[in-house]
Amino acid sequence: MDKVARTAQPVHELIANRWSPRAFTEESVTREQVHSLLEAARWAPSCYNNQPWRYIVARKEDEEGFERLASCLVDGNSWAKEAAVLMLSVAKQTFDHNDKPNRHAFHDVGLASENLVLQAEALGLSTHQMAGFQVDRAREVLGIPEGYDPVAMIAIGHRGDPDGLPDNLKERELSKRERKPLEEIGFGSKWGEAL
Repeated sequence: MDKVARTAQPVHELIANRWSPRAFTEESVTREQVHSLLEAARWAPSCYNNQPWRYIVARKEDEEGFERLASCLVDGNSWAKEAAVLMLSVAKQTFDHNDKPNRHAFHDVGLASENLVLQAEALGLSTHQMAGFQVDRAREVLGIPEGYDPVAMIAIGHRGDPDGLPDNLKERELSKRERKPLEEIGFGSKWGEAL
């Protein structure tokens, strides 16, 4: 199922085609594909080139590791257990060069994750990033050290048939993609000023 964005201005097809499905097939994602996704994330820009992103990854073939990540999901995101890969993005809270707080770490992890998401789209894979996971449980069961913050869980796989989803999720899966208008997100040189 494709849900190509109807954009107000032209954008690259990877951006227009990317969306966050909840229905995934049982088809595997290879180790090489996962490495390609992480390589794309690795080349994202970051403040002071600090590269604060870390990713904890489990392919479904690693039953124990996959279950460890899946156990961190909230009930409303149990559909993500059908994906071929679960991944957790993590942000290092301090700069390497001076150990001071890095208030841009979450921004930089977002940049790296968007690289990963677009690489997935280029490989014919789909991703769905989620805030719905238990942060404290993730710290505990995934062994995340002090000084690092869990950011988002990411389900990765091949788009599946929405008919297998519960009705409320199926409705969301089939709904039209919408975004706020450009005038609401982009301003001239002053807040609220037309661009």
